[in-house]
Amino acid sequence: MSDQDAFNAGLCDFLSRATTPFHAVATMVEQLEEAGFTRLAEDEDWSLQAGGRYFVTRNGSSLIAFGLGTRAPASEGLRMVGAHTDSPCLMIKPTPERQQHGYFQLGVEVYGGALLNPWFDRDLSIAGRVSYQGSDGMLHTALIDFRDPVAVIPSLAIHLDREANSSRTVNPQKDIPPLLCQLPADEKGDFRELLREQLLREHPGCAVDKVLDYELCLYDTQAAAIVGLRRDFIASARLDNLLSCYTGLRALLGWDSKTSALLVCNDHEEVGSQSASGANGPFLSSVLQRIAAGREEYAALTERSMMISADNAHGIHPNFADRHDENHGPKLNGGPVLKINANQRYASNSETSGLFRMLAADEGVPLQSFVVRTDMACGSTIGPITAAGVGVKTLDIGVPTFAMHSIRELAGTADASNLARLLTRFYNFGGRLGAEIQGINRTGH
Repeated sequence: MSDQDAFNAGLCDFLSRATTPFHAVATMVEQLEEAGFTRLAEDEDWSLQAGGRYFVTRNGSSLIAFGLGTRAPASEGLRMVGAHTDSPCLMIKPTPERQQHGYFQLGVEVYGGALLNPWFDRDLSIAGRVSYQGSDGMLHTALIDFRDPVAVIPSLAIHLDREANSSRTVNPQKDIPPLLCQLPADEKGDFRELLREQLLREHPGCAVDKVLDYELCLYDTQAAAIVGLRRDFIASARLDNLLSCYTGLRALLGWDSKTSALLVCNDHEEVGSQSASGANGPFLSSVLQRIAAGREEYAALTERSMMISADNAHGIHPNFADRHDENHGPKLNGGPVLKINANQRYASNSETSGLFRMLAADEGVPLQSFVVRTDMACGSTIGPITAAGVGVKTLDIGVPTFAMHSIRELAGTADASNLARLLTRFYNFGGRLGAEIQGINRTGH
């Protein structure tokens, strides 16, 4: 098996296990602990040591992992990579039970900018976090994942919607509640009881008195796969942006401990990042302040650091090539993409992109550029949020992708491993990243 094949096998396994932001963080924590990283708690004192490897989570859905180099972080800065753990999906409502015509359904709410049509006629399961009262009277939380296909959203037959192929729209309130089963008229569906039974199946030792609340979503049970006649593509749910979380994690695990390096994976990017665990919250700045250990040191740390925001880019679709600027249409398997926007929807500038181009040339990895058509609106990432909130130099990059925000997205088999190579090179880069970034040479000295 080649290095690329081995990388993609690990990526596919991660994508299939990380069915929610909570499961993504739990899976990353497993790999960090196996690699010798020490868990920290935000409500306890930290005793950080040079050469130490640490991680901390918030809300169970966001994670920061970092390693401290031999020199004080404030003197040389941090090489930082950022991604997000959430993806557009269907979230189950607090009182979801719907019974119509003998069918038991669940009311759902659309999370983020989901492409809704592909959710029809898929084998769906349920996963997330449940809060419950135990027999001890205390509040407990646990992750659950049904794994089996327990729900489906059937399409309306074309015979009953003759315009389906030309003008069909999806009403998210009426059209997408999934079916779980059939129930006789005298039987009432109780979703919380289903959750209590699932908790006992997955966590046999827990004594569940009552399910109190939950954060649960539907997901497609079809596993991530390498597809295409020549195995050119990775097809999976949640490529945006778990692919970047995984590449950032693997790069950090390849850190050589000379410089200081950090990975942040935030939740809630798809809904604006405005939360305690989102990029627009205080999680990253709080951790950086504790690493710096002083106000003056913090100012020096942020000035001498650099952030790479890794989030998927729009590949040029052969059937819709006119949706791209003619000079900026990234191709799958053409290399990672520098994302640039004059109106600061991306945080890249000539310094940060120039450094990345230099590292890519040293690694022999091709790069591409993306600029949105001037007559179209541009999306954004955690990059500008982090740059504005922390004051750190930032670059926006990503892997070219088709069908972004669909239930099943597509990326190239060469791009993720190439991105991981570049992020590893960045983590181990020995040059200046701060005010003197323009003074470095190609060897980073």
